[in-house]
Amino acid sequence: MQNLGVHEKLELHELLTFKTTCFTKSQTMLPMVTDERLKNILQQDIASGREDISQLKNLLV
Repeated sequence: MQNLGVHEKLELHELLTFKTTCFTKSQTMLPMVTDERLKNILQQDIASGREDISQLKNLLV
């Protein structure tokens, strides 16, 4: 995995940017949500997003 091409690193960076944006939006929306089912979905999305971001960062190091 250490020998990534420039285009592969760029694609990983784009994916990381997208995941970070989604994560930020979910965290921002969470306090505004009153429906418990939707709140649970957002909390699951935040947890999986945090894990995805961490894995992508490890790939880019």
